[in-house]
Amino acid sequence: MNKSLLSLVACASLVASAQQVTVVEHTQLLKGVEEPAYYPILNADGSQLLYSTIKTPGLKLYDFNDNVATRISDNSAVGQDAFFGSDGNVYYVTAERGEDHLIYRTGHKYDMASHKSDVVLEAQHGPVLMVNAQRGVALKAQAKSFSTGMQMGTAVYTQGSTVHVTVNGEDRSYSPVESWAGYLWASLSPDGQRVAFFAAGKGIVVMDLNGKVLAMLGNYEMPSWLNNDYIVAQNARDDGHQFTSSQIMLFKADGSFKHELTKPTSMSMQPTAAAGKVVYCSIDGNLYMMKINITE
Repeated sequence: MNKSLLSLVACASLVASAQQVTVVEHTQLLKGVEEPAYYPILNADGSQLLYSTIKTPGLKLYDFNDNVATRISDNSAVGQDAFFGSDGNVYYVTAERGEDHLIYRTGHKYDMASHKSDVVLEAQHGPVLMVNAQRGVALKAQAKSFSTGMQMGTAVYTQGSTVHVTVNGEDRSYSPVESWAGYLWASLSPDGQRVAFFAAGKGIVVMDLNGKVLAMLGNYEMPSWLNNDYIVAQNARDDGHQFTSSQIMLFKADGSFKHELTKPTSMSMQPTAAAGKVVYCSIDGNLYMMKINITE
């Protein structure tokens, strides 16, 4: 076989093995019926969505099956401090300024069965950390914390420049990459075997449960697991005063593949993903959903 033919065979092999990403559905959510919305968060099976509104401050829950949006909280300081617990309920943290001018944070649970919110962590000064767990939920704070129980399975959260991973009740602390400004957005892969997080100045890091770095995906933000093998993230640029571009990217978790899901000029941001579904918002507060299919 001559050199030219070998090159053609190699190129054909690469093409055959390359991932093919197909957007099978791309729609705007709640078009014409919702005010500007931000910070979308999908539940594990992609059937429900949390999002925050600005003009009429609060946290809302949208059900894809019923096509109904329900207001959970009227507090203006919920935003990123909300998540779906593995028990099916919604947990969120509100913040208010006290008479001493300090910020006090309160933990809440919205019960899906009763459609009511209850306080699970009384107001206290200082940060409240949300713990992503396979079974159960925890809110960690300096004075007092909340947990649904000891049998939470594998769990992860960040604190400063440390990732905390709990496995079989054992708390492990890792700082696998240097980051003077700290870590954010830690989450477990759906199978609970890997952790993705953002390290300021370094970008998205994927590691195993023993703190070994498996991949560095680049200087992107807000990683969210699409499934066990793929992650979506935000690629935003600014001039120090305002965003100049922002797009949604797709990555293979081992760092071997990346793909633009939206263009930089789309000003799309704050992605959340689950079960083959991606939801994001535009800079002006429109929510969009895309379903993607990946073949290898």
